[in-house]
Amino acid sequence: MEFGITLKPDMAVERLVSLAQQAEAAGFRYGWMFDSHILWKEPYPLLTLMAAQTRRMHLGTCVTNPAVRDITVTASLYATLNVISGGRMELGIGRGDSSRRVLGKKPTTVKQLEEAVETFRALTSGREVNYDGQPVRLSWSNGAPRVWIAGYGPQVLRLVGQVADGVILQLADPELIAWFLRFIEEGAREAGRDPKTIEVMAAAPVWVSDDLEVARERVRWFPALVSNHVIDLLRRYPPRELPPGLRAYVENRPGYDYQHHCEVGSNNAAFVSDEVVDRFCLVGPLEAHREKLQRLAEAGVTQFNIYLMCGEEEQTVETYGREILPAFA
Repeated sequence: MEFGITLKPDMAVERLVSLAQQAEAAGFRYGWMFDSHILWKEPYPLLTLMAAQTRRMHLGTCVTNPAVRDITVTASLYATLNVISGGRMELGIGRGDSSRRVLGKKPTTVKQLEEAVETFRALTSGREVNYDGQPVRLSWSNGAPRVWIAGYGPQVLRLVGQVADGVILQLADPELIAWFLRFIEEGAREAGRDPKTIEVMAAAPVWVSDDLEVARERVRWFPALVSNHVIDLLRRYPPRELPPGLRAYVENRPGYDYQHHCEVGSNNAAFVSDEVVDRFCLVGPLEAHREKLQRLAEAGVTQFNIYLMCGEEEQTVETYGREILPAFA
């Protein structure tokens, strides 16, 4: 299992870069950045700085979507960053959540997501595409970054199996991940692909502490974030088609304020139980983290991505680098 970090672009620029450098030195292979350009700073200048100030870490959005920027813009951004980084860029993309909803818009369709991935790959490979009836080519680009698709629903997960290099699963529940992987395997078989070639990322916050009450409060915001996607799934699928462990906890959700998105202590998370926190996140003493990470690896996870936005970020990177990463090297 490899490890990554995801940063929220709401902290000082210097600290973002410093955390990426610290994580790289500690053995983290991936550095991801949230993309919600209204709520927080624009991610691409920050990724540019991270690319210039690191040497080995792979970098990308976790996640962007096909709508807030034209896909030709995203392709050009990534192709440029691939030059700056020496080929270390990776695209994380989904249908869109906070960056769309704060504009009063809905996520894109699965078909739009599929078309965007196809266009992105062609353009970053230097191939010509027919874009709205116009031939378009990035003649100077010659290296397509890998594509990770984020999702929870059967349609998107089958698309992952058909076209993606990896999947981004925003939770750390081994049982739910096993359910997700069934659809990825179906999609891969339909496309004649080997499912084992598809990377599997579990992304979630962590808090190392013997005090479970404190630990849970630091990460309770995360299942509230996931609930937005679950609500979206319930609009598109009958409840019986979704596992109870994914859908049941949103039954009493009162609403969600995106102005307090991913915020420790936010009222958004008041409905989230301790049981859900324990399933979706990693909390408790170090041994509990090692044990759960082992279960995630056995479920098929190839990258664990820490959502590094709960406080004491430098300490978390240091602790995981010293106590956790060596056990999974």
